Amino acid sequence: MEFYETTPTHDLTYSDVFLVPGHSDVGSRLGVSLAPQDGTGATIPIVSANMNSVTGPRLAATLARRGGLAVLPQDLHLQDLDAAIRWVKAQPVAFDTPLFLSGGQTVAEALRQMPPIGGHGIVITDARGGYLGCISALRLGTALPDARLGDLLHGQLASIDADDVADARAAFDLMVAADLEFAPVLHHGAVIGTLSRTSALRSTLYQPALDANGRLRVAAAVGITGDVAGKAAALAAAGIDVLVVDTAHGHQEGMLRAIRSVKALGLCVPIVAGNVVTTAAVKDLVDAGADIVKVGVGPGAMCTTRMMTAVGRPQFSAVLETAAAARQLGAHVWADGGVRYPRDVALALAAGAASVMIGSWFAGTIEAPGTLETDATGRLYKESWGMASTKAVHDRFDRLDPYELARKTLFAEGISSSKIYLDPLRPSVEDLLDMITSGVRSSLTYAGASNLADFHERALVGIQSAAGYEEGKALPVSW
Repeated sequence: MEFYETTPTHDLTYSDVFLVPGHSDVGSRLGVSLAPQDGTGATIPIVSANMNSVTGPRLAATLARRGGLAVLPQDLHLQDLDAAIRWVKAQPVAFDTPLFLSGGQTVAEALRQMPPIGGHGIVITDARGGYLGCISALRLGTALPDARLGDLLHGQLASIDADDVADARAAFDLMVAADLEFAPVLHHGAVIGTLSRTSALRSTLYQPALDANGRLRVAAAVGITGDVAGKAAALAAAGIDVLVVDTAHGHQEGMLRAIRSVKALGLCVPIVAGNVVTTAAVKDLVDAGADIVKVGVGPGAMCTTRMMTAVGRPQFSAVLETAAAARQLGAHVWADGGVRYPRDVALALAAGAASVMIGSWFAGTIEAPGTLETDATGRLYKESWGMASTKAVHDRFDRLDPYELARKTLFAEGISSSKIYLDPLRPSVEDLLDMITSGVRSSLTYAGASNLADFHERALVGIQSAAGYEEGKALPVSW
């Protein structure tokens, strides 16, 4: 990456910079590769943050199916993490994960998990888990809230036999021929997945992130206190593909000890460690055994670290310098936080990040943990919170005695509750992935790059004023 006809004299964040188009012989944005090549097995450079309100099993499976990587949070109890990892590994690759509800549940209960939108649906089971039928999510919007789901099965949707689906293109053509927008996929009478026209189309464009056994990849995080090595070994036994050693201040002796203890286990999975923002920290963490360093202090939407402590660093400069240091050591960095638009993801990759970690942006999606709520105006949202907030502290230390929990809660920081609204045009994390990867692919073509390594080498970055940044935004109203 080079700066275009300028040299920065201060640290920069994403809104301070822009990409300058260059000569390109890349014919199509679909012809570029977004694989990060950081040893994680991901095929797109998108990682979901290990935040309780962002990453759960359902989002993890969905993201891996499209080539990304999800990091399950360390706040889950070990047995719950083990169950979540094994659940993700058991999910279908070629089809979507079904949302199962019983016929006795109500429409109101269903709407707390699935909004009434096209291309989605619910699989209905009996009291013993037997398949009863399937209803389109759109049907939920026209039914009475207290209606039982089983009573809506009149003229139920047709199903697809898995043996009739040779590949993703064949699945799409089959649904068009049958005039289906959504359907369950059955094998020997059992539901093994669901399918929509859009998901079939996506399967022709994305390459899933799969382990050596053909299962979806998933990562999990551990903190730096307690029996770090024991927990890491348990997560590896459950089947994780990447281990993230995580704490707010990554450049400390506790982190270095934790990395060394995990490295000594020889788990044969990449070790990610952070968060840091300096080249000295990168060197120390890599020397201790980290393969990937997580970069970012204070840029997250739920984070109040900079306002509370003045600690942090503008994210673009932090990524640019740490990525260069990691590259010299044969390691990589993930850019964690601060992305608001696809342009920010592209800029982080141009600065040298192998992947970009996204938090709050993904919290307002169907697949994120938590239930859908409705505000006074009828808009749908999910609750989100920072990982240093009072709510997160209570979740993390719920087994402490009241006095110790009170001590930790007293100095909590970060936002404990925020409404993250679902975008009605992009309610699914897959919809956001479409938007993000489409923008990043185009960024590569503007730079004349066919892959992320080329992009980092060829990217020209300029520095702009606040007015320049505002000029680039679309007008929300007409002239």
